[in-house]
Amino acid sequence: MSATDAAGRAAQRTDAADEAEAHRLEDEQRLAEAQEVRRGARPDWSPLPRRAGLKPNASPLFSLRTPIPARWRWTLAAASFVIPLLIWVTLNALGTIKPMFLPTPVAVFDALVKMIESGELFSDLWATTQRVLLGFGLAILVSVPLGIVMGTFDAGLALFEPVIAMLRYLPASAFIPLLMIWLGLGEPSKVAVLFLGTVFFNTLMIADAVRGVPRSLLDVSYTLGARRGEVLRKVIVPHALPGMIDATRVNAAAAWNFVVVAELINATAGLGLRIMRAQRFTQTDRIFALLIVIGLLGLVIDIALRLLRSRVGKWAA
Repeated sequence: MSATDAAGRAAQRTDAADEAEAHRLEDEQRLAEAQEVRRGARPDWSPLPRRAGLKPNASPLFSLRTPIPARWRWTLAAASFVIPLLIWVTLNALGTIKPMFLPTPVAVFDALVKMIESGELFSDLWATTQRVLLGFGLAILVSVPLGIVMGTFDAGLALFEPVIAMLRYLPASAFIPLLMIWLGLGEPSKVAVLFLGTVFFNTLMIADAVRGVPRSLLDVSYTLGARRGEVLRKVIVPHALPGMIDATRVNAAAAWNFVVVAELINATAGLGLRIMRAQRFTQTDRIFALLIVIGLLGLVIDIALRLLRSRVGKWAA
């Protein structure tokens, strides 16, 4: 056998060995992948059952996040008032609760008419409204810029959030003795109670609304050449404005809750004072009438803020 034949056979044996080694590596790779799949599988999980799709004629009343017709919306809104009224009338008709504790709707209406005719309702309502406007108005003036700073800058969040998070747990009524010493028995102490009861919650809620601005909007603004002040004025504040109005709407209710407490401080007029006087003489019909007035006024404020939100934040979901 010549040297050329021997070299050819040796080359063939080398090629065959290389091919066999390649096949062996491929088999090992497939085995490793199969073992990995078996380790990641969960044999104890049974396959999901086959379910029928949603019926095309399903009622929107029971569909998730589905708009309902305006007719149904108004009907349900009316039912939210009619149903409690029917329960109230039924309890009075059955006589399960004495009228001293639960007066009839007719008695409440009569008490309301008497307060309107005497003029005391309007004077008390104006005095209470003034206190709410002053106290909660000051809280908005402080909480809006402070919330924007906390929501926009990490340094502002680190500086203000710890102390505000602590102060919001302190009940505003606990400050009444100090406020009487510091500010006296006049209107400033009453306004201060409303301010302390709402400013901390409103600040944190506004900061959360500002932090909800997507980072991608800020990056795009900087990419297009906007400066920091322009991003704050034209991107952050407009995007967070609907959330700020929602926070104001929620805390406006808290302001009306605190006004009853504030009017315990030597008040001469106000709905809260009138409620406390009615309690002394067990005039529950007047108490119910005053509560209904506060509730209706709060509803008007809530609807007004919702309309404002829909006007200034049409882009918000």
